[in-house]
Amino acid sequence: MSELNELQIQRRQKLDQLFQLGINPYPAELWDINAYSQEILDGFNAEENNFQEVSMAGRIMSIQPKGKVCFMKIQDKDGRFQLYVGRDNICTEEDKTLFDQVVLHLLDIGDIIGVTGSVFVTRTGETTLRVDKLKVLCKSLNPLPIVKEKDGVLYDAFSDSELRHRMRYVDLIVNTHVKETFIKRSKVIQSLRNTFLDSGYMEVETPILQTVHGGAAARPFKTHHNALDIPLFLRIANELYLKRLIVGGFDGVFEFAKNFRNEGIDKTHNPEFTGLEIYVAYKDYNWMMDYTEQMIEKVAMDVNGTTEVMVGEQAISFARPYKRITMFDAIKEYTGVDISKMDEAQIREACKQMGIPTDASMGKGKLIDEIFGAKCEMHCIQPTFITDYPIEMSPLTKKHRTVEGLVERFELFVNGKEIANAYSELNDPIDQRERFEDQLKLAGRGDDEAMPFDEDFLRSLEYGMPPTAGLGVGIDRLTMMMTNQSSIQEVLFFPQMRPERN
Repeated sequence: MSELNELQIQRRQKLDQLFQLGINPYPAELWDINAYSQEILDGFNAEENNFQEVSMAGRIMSIQPKGKVCFMKIQDKDGRFQLYVGRDNICTEEDKTLFDQVVLHLLDIGDIIGVTGSVFVTRTGETTLRVDKLKVLCKSLNPLPIVKEKDGVLYDAFSDSELRHRMRYVDLIVNTHVKETFIKRSKVIQSLRNTFLDSGYMEVETPILQTVHGGAAARPFKTHHNALDIPLFLRIANELYLKRLIVGGFDGVFEFAKNFRNEGIDKTHNPEFTGLEIYVAYKDYNWMMDYTEQMIEKVAMDVNGTTEVMVGEQAISFARPYKRITMFDAIKEYTGVDISKMDEAQIREACKQMGIPTDASMGKGKLIDEIFGAKCEMHCIQPTFITDYPIEMSPLTKKHRTVEGLVERFELFVNGKEIANAYSELNDPIDQRERFEDQLKLAGRGDDEAMPFDEDFLRSLEYGMPPTAGLGVGIDRLTMMMTNQSSIQEVLFFPQMRPERN
């Protein structure tokens, strides 16, 4: 434990004094709450004289003693509310200790108290609780940052991003707008869940620890199971297990999954992230595009009450329909180069001409992906479906029904970022085996994100999987769009960070 500063020492001294007065500042008994700040502010009517038997609790955010009274503001789950604490209201005639010592000298900003009383409006017009009972529920031993505003300017704001992300608990207390981001995140997930449940699909759970890390192109985290004496991987995706369930006879399954990828950290990547995946039997990627439009439009309405959302400086419309363009057409539109008939060597040369770095481990699919990422993604501002990918980029996707060399896949891009990925799922076990073998060849060339061979998944396909449409959505990135945040760390309660230096 680091050395205590003066303020921390003072608070521990006050803690001791409370105990000496016979006041337990960490009581175990229940405190019944029957009203919250916003409910009172919205519903109090002086003529009706309602809210006269109120019980509240919250964290003290300001203390202003004035003789025999003290004005406080507490913060509960909804916001801040003013208290009027009068010496004669909360003390007996014989014992004024609670006010003279506790309220005036032993309570601090950050302490949590319970109060009861009646609501009235002060002469300055502020709705306030006249307190008739006050109880200390928790003594805070670390002082909060005191954020002050004067003439529209914030002073001593708790704004350092590393501190905010490392001490999210403090961030949520003093930067009250941050809580709204996470409330909206919850609404994003609830909106999606309701859409799927209303469609008759079932929410399921699949393994996080896997013997084969499949379903995506990414580096895994590896661990070891002592009892079985085998290596295990934290899942990079849940796709192959969900498709096993389609084989097993479910017509529609979905999962909100914590996935783990051993990759860098930046504004759109965190090693631990939340992915949604849904699989629906007897559908294809064209059906899934229509379904995705409906789903995302509904999320925007449920979260923000409108289909038009500000993302950075851009006004994004999530109203249907969304633009649809093939990957090759997008590359041709934004580079002027038609790569649709080029082989790997020609595409590598095209990359060189465009100034796009390559290395020997990159096969045709990765080269095309690099071109699209460098030259096209940033142009997809309004919701855009990029469709019909080269077969080399999509080892789990059904071959295109009319165009040789392509697969039936789409990705949804918004404001230059991919937020969803979908396929007509490959259900031909022989074709799937060949695709896995191609991935092994890429791994042999040094591609550490190539997909591993999964014999059990192939066995499941050999029992027969019906035609299926699958969709994956990055919940963190979708939440960024719906809350106008430019960094994934702002939509994660506890983003991954380097260990704190002592």
